[in-house]
Amino acid sequence: MRARQFFISTLKEAPSDAEVISQKLMLRAGMIRKVAAGIYNYLPMGLRSIRKVENIIREEMNRAGALELIMPLVQPSELWQETGRWDKMGPEMLRFKDRHERDFALQPTSEEVVTDIARQELKSYRQLPKNFYQIQTKFRDERRPRFGVMRGREFTMKDAYSFDRSPEAAGESYDAMYAAYSRIFDRLGLTYRAVAADTGAIGGDRSHEFQVIADTGEDAIVYCPGSSYAANIELAEALSLLSDRAAASAPLVKTPTPGKSTCEDVAALLGVPLATTVKSLVLATDDVDEAGKVVKSSIWLLLVRGDHELNEVKAGKIEGLKAGFRFATEDEIVAHFGCKPGYLGPIGLKQPVKVIADRTVANIADFICGANAEDFHYTGANWGRDLPEPDLVADIRNVVEGDPSPDGKGTLAIQRGIEVGHVFYLGTKYSKAMNATFLDVDGKPKHFEMGCYGIGVTRILGAAIEQNHDERGILWPASIAPFEVVICPVGWGKSDAVRDEAQKLYDTLIAAGIDAILDDRDERPGVMFADWELIGVPHRVTIGDRGLKEGVIEYQGRRDAEAIRLAVAETAQHVISRLRG
Repeated sequence: MRARQFFISTLKEAPSDAEVISQKLMLRAGMIRKVAAGIYNYLPMGLRSIRKVENIIREEMNRAGALELIMPLVQPSELWQETGRWDKMGPEMLRFKDRHERDFALQPTSEEVVTDIARQELKSYRQLPKNFYQIQTKFRDERRPRFGVMRGREFTMKDAYSFDRSPEAAGESYDAMYAAYSRIFDRLGLTYRAVAADTGAIGGDRSHEFQVIADTGEDAIVYCPGSSYAANIELAEALSLLSDRAAASAPLVKTPTPGKSTCEDVAALLGVPLATTVKSLVLATDDVDEAGKVVKSSIWLLLVRGDHELNEVKAGKIEGLKAGFRFATEDEIVAHFGCKPGYLGPIGLKQPVKVIADRTVANIADFICGANAEDFHYTGANWGRDLPEPDLVADIRNVVEGDPSPDGKGTLAIQRGIEVGHVFYLGTKYSKAMNATFLDVDGKPKHFEMGCYGIGVTRILGAAIEQNHDERGILWPASIAPFEVVICPVGWGKSDAVRDEAQKLYDTLIAAGIDAILDDRDERPGVMFADWELIGVPHRVTIGDRGLKEGVIEYQGRRDAEAIRLAVAETAQHVISRLRG
C-alpha cells in the first residue's frame, strides 16, 4: 500500500467530548469518526485493524471446529417471547414495528435465533456436536454510551453457540472454546487474564471472562499471585476474616453519636477501628399478583463490616432475593426500624425482618451497630446475648486486597481489566424454553445442552489501546496494527536514489508477506514521524540521501527509545526477523 492511495486523516487534538485515551487516539489517528452517540464510522485505517482481529478469531474458531454462519441483525419478537426475554431485556434492546405493525428488534445477542436453527435442522444425536458462530453487527441501546468503541451502541461481535447431547459433551465444547479463546488472545498480543465470572442476564451455570489488563478498566479482577485462582469482583469468594467468634467481653451500651450517620464517622468519633463497626443495608422484595400489582412486601436487613461493601450480585443469589430486590423506601425503613437511615441496626426492631449476616460479621464479637434511634449507636453488641443469631450467614460482600484466597494458597490481589470475551455454559435454559430437541440414541427426544461464547471485536481495539499507548500515540501489537511496517522516505520528491531504495525495500517486504505501507506523500520528516507514531505502526524504516551515501538506513521499533543504523542490504532481513522471528 502507498500512502497516497490510502486514506490518512490524523488530528492534532481530539474532539472535546472524547473521554478515554483509546477514544481520543482512535479519533486522532483517523480510525473512527463519530456519527451519533455510541455510533461510529470505521475509516480505512481502523477497518484494517478490525479485519485483522476478525481473521485471527475466524482462524482459531475454524481450527476449533466451529462453523461460520450469519444470522439477521433484525429479529422477530416471536422468538424472544418464547424465552421471555422480549420483556426481560429492558430498554437496551431496541424494538420497532414494521409497516404491518409486527414487532422486531435489533439483535443484542442471538441465542433465540440460533436455537431456532438447531430445532429445525439438528434432528439426531448423530449430527452433534455442533458449534455455530458469526461475526456480526450488534446493537444495544445503552443509556449512556461512552468511552468510544468500549461502550458503544452499535458494535461488532463474534458470538458462537454450541449444541451437545449431554452435560459432559457440553463441558468438552466449553473447554474447547476456552482453549480457542486463549489462543486468540495470545495471538492478538494482549496481556489478559481469564477469570471465573457471574453468568448475568445470559444465564447458565459455568462462566469465564477474558479480561485485558488495563489501569483504566471498568472491571475489578481478583486473583491470587501464588496460584491460578482468578475471578471478577462479582464472583470472587470472600472468606470469613475471623476463624471463630470470640466470647463477649464488653457490655451493650447505647452510646450517643450525634450527627454521625456513617460507620467511618462513628469509628472516628469513638476512636475505634472501622472493622469493629457493622453496616446495615435494608432491602425489600415484592410479591405481585397476575396483574403485576404488589400485594406484599418483605424487608431484609443485610449486615456487612463497616470497612466492607455489599456485593449485590451475591445478594441476588440468596433464596428469596433471586427474583429481584430493591432498596427499601424510607417509609418502609421507619415502619420496621422506628428510625430513619443512618442509625439502623439489628437490635430492637419494630417489625420482623429477615437478617442476613456476612460471614465475617457473623463471627464478630463486641461490635458497633446502629441503635435504631437517631444520634445513637450500640457498642459492645454480641450475637446470642443481645440479639438473635442471624437468619442466614452468607458471603455477601466484595473481597478486598489482602483477603485470604479461597484456594488457601495465599492472599488476594486486585487489578483493573476490560472484558473483551466471555464463555458460558447454558445447559438447557434456552432449549427447554423453545422446546428445541433432538432424538437421542434411545430414540427419545432430548433437549440440547448449549453453550455461548462472545468476543467484542470492535471493543478489542479500544482495550488494546488502553493497554498499549504512550504520550506520542498508539503502541499496537504487530498482529493487529493497521500496518506492520511503514517506510518513510525523506525527500521522496527530490531524490531518485531515495525513491528507488524505498521502492526496492517495499517490494521485498511485500514479497515476504509483510504488511507494509510506503509513505510517498513527500511530507517533512517530522510530519511523517508524528503521524505514524500516533497511528502506532510497530516498525519504521527511514531512508534518506545522507544515509544512503553512507550505505545505511535507519530502523526504529515503535517501542524502541532510539533508532539504529543498518546496512542497506541488511535492512529487509532485519525487519522480517523482528516480525517473524
